[in-house]
Amino acid sequence: MSEAVTSPATTSPGLLASLDPLLREWLPRQRWFAGKGRPVSGFSLVAAVELLPWNAKLGLLHLLVRAHQPLSAAHGALSHPGDCYQLLIGVRETLPPRLAPALIGHPDEGPLAGRTVYEALHDPRAADLLLEALRTRTQVGALRFERDTRQELRDDLVPRVVTAEQSNSSIVYGDTFILKLLRRILPGVNPDLELPLALAREHCPRVPAPAGWMVGDLDGDTYVLGVLQRFVRGATDGWDLALRELAKGEDFTGEARVLGRATAEVHTALARALPTVTLGHHQMDTLVDGMIERLEAAAQAVPALRPYAPGLRSAFDALSELAAEGETWTAQRIHGDLHLGQCLRAPAGDWSLIDFEGEPSKPLAERRLPQPTARDIAGMLRSFDYAAHSHEPLVSDWADRCRSAYCTGYAEVSGRDPRSEPVLLRAYETDKAIYEVVYEARHRPDWLPVPLAAVHRLAGGPAAP
Repeated sequence: MSEAVTSPATTSPGLLASLDPLLREWLPRQRWFAGKGRPVSGFSLVAAVELLPWNAKLGLLHLLVRAHQPLSAAHGALSHPGDCYQLLIGVRETLPPRLAPALIGHPDEGPLAGRTVYEALHDPRAADLLLEALRTRTQVGALRFERDTRQELRDDLVPRVVTAEQSNSSIVYGDTFILKLLRRILPGVNPDLELPLALAREHCPRVPAPAGWMVGDLDGDTYVLGVLQRFVRGATDGWDLALRELAKGEDFTGEARVLGRATAEVHTALARALPTVTLGHHQMDTLVDGMIERLEAAAQAVPALRPYAPGLRSAFDALSELAAEGETWTAQRIHGDLHLGQCLRAPAGDWSLIDFEGEPSKPLAERRLPQPTARDIAGMLRSFDYAAHSHEPLVSDWADRCRSAYCTGYAEVSGRDPRSEPVLLRAYETDKAIYEVVYEARHRPDWLPVPLAAVHRLAGGPAAP
């Protein structure tokens, strides 16, 4: 993407100079900032749109800003092209006390000197403006606000910011809609909009249908910036529910079985809506090679993994051997990052799947590749294991019972039990556990024993629940 400013009201070269020193302090502190641990060496303005005049009583700027960082703090000379972030910047003379936590700072120079800038998502007036733009299908500069006209968007819904997210930001409107704003922006078709739209066409009730979406059109590329969907009122996410039931000593297998059915409904609808492909020997060799490369890199990074490497490698070799014997597998579009936290249980007991963005660290093109459904299933099986280890004392058979119930529910809808392909399932669960080992070693060392326990099991035999 070439760098371009798209609003004549914000073309002043001093705009970014006004914000630069403040953003260097504020941006790395945000939970959704992807470049933690590396200093920000500078910014470049990708796009700027003036939603409300910045020199009015209340100004509102929509910015796409590229944060430039060295590859590591120890190798400052090795530059990184920089991630592009979506920012919604409010501008006021003074900040009301209720918005004090949203403060970014007070620019000392440039056109914003003497003003106060802040994270505008916390401002109800700014949040109202976004919903109104979606309702009226507004276009401002490079920004387009689109909607499904079959869904009514009322203009009297009170907004509130969701505080629990990490990689993105969301606003709930009156417990009726939720607007998810993507923070790290990439060009191309984003599965977080693409897949829910496809599922809506198939009338799949397990995924809230998009009611509106924000996109940016820059130099021939389209960027998905946000998605508005129905809010599942009173819902509990699967992770919180599982931990709550564990704490009470309640059985979770019934919920796991229904969740397996919901997963199969989504997979079945995606297979109807979008193309599927057959993976033969050549394609599976490429897939297995990637798994082996990740294992080798992980063993170098985490010494505790090295004794298990031969056993883990056997899971991938077994899959390659099946492919060499002529076995084939169907690949289709999947969720891509499925775990208990990506599932919502409504008060009536229905489960929904959310957040189809995939793994944010991977390129969009890779996230949109057809893959075996076993990858999603393995992610959920690992999530049950994590939930079990989050409770003390450990309930030794809780995860096994949930994993079995989930696969049973999946088979009831799909007609195919994931356990009937133990080699494929073991390979994907092994790949996921290896990823978890590296993540925990880097970010949460106290949690490292959880994936290492799975690695011990997976290195020794089939992973069928």
